[in-house]
Amino acid sequence: KRASSLLRVGPRPQVYPFEPFQFLEKPLRISFAEGIQLLREAGVDETQQGAFDDLSTVNEKILGDVVKQKFGTDFFIMDKYPLSIRPFYTMPDPETFGKVPPAEQLSNSYDIFMRGQEICSGAQRVHDYKLLMERVHHCHGDAGHGGPAPESIKGYTDSFKYGAFPHGGGGVGLERVVMLFLDLTNIRKVSCFPRDPGRLTP
Repeated sequence: KRASSLLRVGPRPQVYPFEPFQFLEKPLRISFAEGIQLLREAGVDETQQGAFDDLSTVNEKILGDVVKQKFGTDFFIMDKYPLSIRPFYTMPDPETFGKVPPAEQLSNSYDIFMRGQEICSGAQRVHDYKLLMERVHHCHGDAGHGGPAPESIKGYTDSFKYGAFPHGGGGVGLERVVMLFLDLTNIRKVSCFPRDPGRLTP
């Protein structure tokens, strides 16, 4: 059964049909490894998605379809991402950090998905100065994934010398939330003043 939403675009209202958004009373939470296993069951092999590689946009959408079919929800959380694909300030998972090969180490991080697309990415942050610098040097070094040079973020890292509470954070794309909730095809439909190659003002 299809629902419709009335959005005002330009001088006249336009109607955009969309599938009702489905979610569970208790949000579904799966690990990255469980997400990879669901993709394997859907026919996505190692050449299309490595077990410790970041998800491509295509595979995120496939996972979203699989999750909806299996669990009946458009909304889910996936955590314990590989440490190697997260920023230097992401807290390593204590169950794997230093205990398994670097490529297999996990992190205390998560992504939140709606209709198979990421709307929020976040993590527990490293609050210990010694560990923070270890991660900065690793990510910037040959074994890392291109993190910033230590001297370029000295103002940030020096602040941790004086101590910091355990903390975390995340970034939510509110326009993406609206776009995906209403199942719209383009984020410009939910932006008050969208920008593109042919539109700079207003």
